[in-house]
Amino acid sequence: MINRRKTKQICVGGLLIGSDAPVSVQSMLNVEAHDIPGNVAQAKALEAAGCQIIRTAVPDLDAVATIFALKEAVSVPVVADIHFNHKIALACADAGVDKIRINPGNIGADENVKAVADKCRLKGIPIRIGVNSGSVEKEILAKYGAPTPEAMCESAMYHVRLLEKFDFDDIVISIKSSNVQSMIEAYRLVAAQCNYPLHLGVTESGTEHMGLIKSAVGIGTLLMEGIGDTIRVSLTADPVKEIAAGFDILAAAGLRKDRPTLVCCPTCGRTKIDLISLAHRVEERLKDIHKPITVAVMGCVVNGPGEAKEADVGIAGGDGCGLVFKKGEIIKKVAQEELLGALMDEIALL
Repeated sequence: MINRRKTKQICVGGLLIGSDAPVSVQSMLNVEAHDIPGNVAQAKALEAAGCQIIRTAVPDLDAVATIFALKEAVSVPVVADIHFNHKIALACADAGVDKIRINPGNIGADENVKAVADKCRLKGIPIRIGVNSGSVEKEILAKYGAPTPEAMCESAMYHVRLLEKFDFDDIVISIKSSNVQSMIEAYRLVAAQCNYPLHLGVTESGTEHMGLIKSAVGIGTLLMEGIGDTIRVSLTADPVKEIAAGFDILAAAGLRKDRPTLVCCPTCGRTKIDLISLAHRVEERLKDIHKPITVAVMGCVVNGPGEAKEADVGIAGGDGCGLVFKKGEIIKKVAQEELLGALMDEIALL
């Protein structure tokens, strides 16, 4: 049982983040910021994949038009990612954006920070402070000698204090690094110093393969410690793939109960069936199933039902045949080519 960290709870376009709200999964559009049709199409694809928050870069005032278009096209909360220019933040707020990602320390004088804080407070728009190992202020870097976890934590809290100075506390914090160990320790430090909700991620984590591994280690470790309220699995890949990865991490951590858990044996010399292909086909079919069940795909009839006796339903391959079982009890014997269909029939009855 994970005891989640108690935090202030914020609302992003109707979606609650923090405290006892479910951990949400988000992604970021990677289409050129001024390509409105391209951004809208990708946002719709993310929404269809189950993405709960969509972030988009807004590099200049012309790109604010994309915020208007996204708000018309999807029902998912939209976050504007802004650097340096507070006027862009003000324009995005007026465009109806649901959250703003900005570092108060890099938008100029206090009056700029106050203007953004006042506008966001008036419109009920939260602000995400986003620190990473490449954005730590020069003075803080000089103090620590490198973007250490302590340096990133101090940078994050510096930006927090700038907003709090103007009575704004509708805040989410992210404190990412491409180094998994640094990322984990930085989040632990911030979690100990404030009660704001935390957005977890390993930045610049890599391609789909290595990026998923690093994200699972970093995000998963913190989730198991009760730290983290919303996540993004940053991959150098189609953003839609980040959503499936995010939900899979939550499911593995026991924080997502609306999807099946697939148990598969690694195969051995006793296997008399193309288990690898079968397991992939089962996994594909389970994507459309929203039940908190455990499904087993095992390689042989000798050990299959016994090793997977905790599974709600499962199949085990044999020499020209196969078994279907529930909770370790064999319920039928079928031909190998009928195993997938027989499994799905039993799942439909659960």
